[in-house]
Amino acid sequence: MLIVRATISFLALPVVVAGLVPALIVRRVAPNHDSFLFGVTLLGVGCCLLLWCVRDFFVSGKGTLAPWDPPKHLVVVGLYRFVRNPMYLAVLTIIAGWSLLYTSGWMVVYLAFVAAAFHLRVILHEEPWLLRKFDGEWEAYRASVSRWRPSLRPKYK
Repeated sequence: MLIVRATISFLALPVVVAGLVPALIVRRVAPNHDSFLFGVTLLGVGCCLLLWCVRDFFVSGKGTLAPWDPPKHLVVVGLYRFVRNPMYLAVLTIIAGWSLLYTSGWMVVYLAFVAAAFHLRVILHEEPWLLRKFDGEWEAYRASVSRWRPSLRPKYK
């Protein structure tokens, strides 16, 4: 049943934020041939990173990315060893790919809005919840790994 819940949360959240909404924003805009390769590359990298994070939530965390069905264990493996919020960074990378692919000012505005929303969600909701749920383990992890700036070397375990 976890696989069904994980699939539903994936479709309801990042697919909408990084796929459906951007597609609606650029629906009447032609791709920019000068930045096409770079935009598609960012989209691909972002999608791969996102799927890696979703997998880690499922396998290591025994939960989903949805706030209504969070992981049962603190996820500190994979990309989470380099930065605390790689899933959000992956979604922002996908949106950046859309903005380059279509050279859309509206996509840049949307990217800034989503980045601000993610930051507020993290500091106002997720981090306090993680402290309550995982206490000492969260504190050790938080002290080792940056919230937004990825490290070139793993910083945890």
